[in-house]
Amino acid sequence: MQGVVIKSTGSWYIVKTDDGQLLNCRIRGKFRMQDIKSTNPIVVGDKVKLSQEEESFLIDELFDRKNIIVRKSVNLSKQTHILASNVDQAILMVSMKSPQTSTGFIDRFLVSAQAYGVEVIIFFNKVDLYDETTLAQLEERRSVYEKIGYKSLSKSALNDDLSEVKEIMKGKVNMISGHSGVGKSTLLNMLQPNLNIQTQEVSEQHQQGQHTTTFSEMHDLDFGASIIDTPGVRGFGLIEMDKYELGDYFTEFFKLKSQCKFNNCLHINEPNCAVKLALENSGVAPSRYKNYLSMLEQDDESFRVNHYDK
Repeated sequence: MQGVVIKSTGSWYIVKTDDGQLLNCRIRGKFRMQDIKSTNPIVVGDKVKLSQEEESFLIDELFDRKNIIVRKSVNLSKQTHILASNVDQAILMVSMKSPQTSTGFIDRFLVSAQAYGVEVIIFFNKVDLYDETTLAQLEERRSVYEKIGYKSLSKSALNDDLSEVKEIMKGKVNMISGHSGVGKSTLLNMLQPNLNIQTQEVSEQHQQGQHTTTFSEMHDLDFGASIIDTPGVRGFGLIEMDKYELGDYFTEFFKLKSQCKFNNCLHINEPNCAVKLALENSGVAPSRYKNYLSMLEQDDESFRVNHYDK
């Protein structure tokens, strides 16, 4: 028997079988005994093989994954936490305030997705709450990402028409991610009201969202799409990667690297660096370059604090 994991609660998994059954399953101990560096060996989106022992169903085998979205585990620095697998695209929901999403968070997410070949759409939410100055800042930020090839949307999930969003999602397995309080659950409820996903107001004191989604879950939507709803995250820790490869996951850096004097250019102090030259000539956004340097340094503490930097 085979199926797809549609919900994970840490110890129990709900698997939708190929014939449409929903089964509560546990995983065999061998998964926990294997040399797995992830805190969660089985995740939503995984395709698995099942067996039945008396009244229980067990996950025996994990089939190869097409891709994953992964971040460093906050509490276990040597381990990773996989948010979802086998996704066709990720929707990163961001906001300019209540809570504010930093460019550092956005770029870390984009780098992780790029490393595993996952297309990302950036959804700038809550536009109905912004004044003219904030809207101008939003358009400037949106322009930074669209110029380097990322598709973006600028809408109010609560009050705007979402037909464009539905069209983008149709026929695909989508993953939705972002800070707590950024509007993920609101978007899902507006796309399909009968989901009745809990929402909660952003804390006025801290301007942060409160967790309403505690476990990842995949939902089939009426308009022919699937979406994996993931718990809100305060920060997005990058997994360890070779510093000479990091620039390859910044799409605009990758396009320029062949023009650098040195093949292993880190784009810091090297002479005749095409990325630094583009930075000076407004071909690379200063925020992107700053975040690249921050990632090179792997300053983990910067994304574990309970506020969002600009």
